[in-house]
Amino acid sequence: MKTNFLRLVLLMTALVFGIAPSQGQDLGAIKARMDQRLSKLDALKSQGAIGENNRGLVELRGSNAEAGDVVAAENRDREAVYAALAKQTGSSPETVARARAKQLAASSAAGVWIQKDSGDWYKK
Repeated sequence: MKTNFLRLVLLMTALVFGIAPSQGQDLGAIKARMDQRLSKLDALKSQGAIGENNRGLVELRGSNAEAGDVVAAENRDREAVYAALAKQTGSSPETVARARAKQLAASSAAGVWIQKDSGDWYKK
């Protein structure tokens, strides 16, 4: 189990640095969209409008139509990446997503809303 988790972490790190798995959707295009969206996500996180949930997705923390569109687009791309990584590692998308959620929680800036495994939210 620990070996699989480490392998997932290494693969996700490789993806972040531009080494994408070759199957499924065009992960290069997905990464480009995610890169373009990053500053908006960071701004919404710093405003407290969105947070990182325990399933590796961003989640609205209020009602904001613009934030809702950004969240939906980001989550679609994250789910595609998780599915590709799961296929490559022989894992499940949920396992990949939960491993990524732990990485995101650990690396998030102070003041970002994070969801614990229990479902409770806290401000980092």
